[in-house]
Amino acid sequence: MTAQTLTLIQPDDWHLHLRDGAVLGRTTKDSARQFGRAIIMPNLTPPITNTTMAMDYKSRIDAQGSGLEALMTLYLTDNTTATDIRNAHDSGIVSGVKLYPAGATTNSTAGVTAINKAYKAIATMEELGLPLLVHGETTHTDVDIFDREKVFIDTQLAPLVSHFPKLRLVVEHITTKEAVEFVQQSNANIGATITPQHLMYNRNHMLVGGIKPHLYCLPVLKRNTHQQALQDAVVSGDDSFFLGTDSAPHAQGAKESACGCAGCYSAPVAIELYAQTFEQLGILDKLEAFASRNGPKFYRLPVNSKTITLIRQDWQVPTSLNYAGDTIIPLGAGETLHWKLQD
Repeated sequence: MTAQTLTLIQPDDWHLHLRDGAVLGRTTKDSARQFGRAIIMPNLTPPITNTTMAMDYKSRIDAQGSGLEALMTLYLTDNTTATDIRNAHDSGIVSGVKLYPAGATTNSTAGVTAINKAYKAIATMEELGLPLLVHGETTHTDVDIFDREKVFIDTQLAPLVSHFPKLRLVVEHITTKEAVEFVQQSNANIGATITPQHLMYNRNHMLVGGIKPHLYCLPVLKRNTHQQALQDAVVSGDDSFFLGTDSAPHAQGAKESACGCAGCYSAPVAIELYAQTFEQLGILDKLEAFASRNGPKFYRLPVNSKTITLIRQDWQVPTSLNYAGDTIIPLGAGETLHWKLQD
């Protein structure tokens, strides 16, 4: 008989965008519905570049009363100093430092223009054991957008890891076979997050029959062979791979425009989307490790003491949600899912 419930150690989201201001009421509660902790991305305007800014942002998140434990990050720039890194580490609230290649994605114009300019900061991170979280795409205009991750790994990430062999590093939201292989062939200091959209969809889903703007994210969805590589990675049970939604909210009008924003808003339904995918892959028994154990192990934190329960029930993802007086379209809008989080 098919199981009708699935109880998991409460999962965490190791890559999350909450934005700021009035929308925090929506975004924090959507994530707290299922996740205990979340690594909070720092690409606000202006970006979170020092510990004081991180503490202030955390206070605004905590003030929402959602119960989500916000694990903060700093935004790495060409000018980040070793002192900045030490202050972040000593604060006890900063769990990592995010490397955005300048111009790679939303609010990344202040990012790193050349990795060697950040070497002093990265050396201090290696010394202190503070993880570097990497958006792994080159921004050279002569590189095809579907090859940006592979080229970044070959030309920037591999040399970086060679130069800093003890650096703890997360390759964020991986999308390619090459990224999977890079992580699998690296030491235990290297981990990777995998999003629900990159497991569920490939570029055909986004492009065939007309562009689907709510599937547009960066890194962009790749061909089906790369999607298969990501699925194989989670099937393998390798604990280097863990849950990171990269849930990135944008109002409907900002997505459905002449220059649509990149990002998928998966937070309201993330664990149900992962459960559906893991069941389709025949590995529902491996969901708890991926969602609830592998991330804490990498970040050297205990697993959560609470649990969540999913029930087997067909239900439809809402076609739209209120977004601080605007409208937002969640990932999977209108689709029927077979697992539902029990409130």
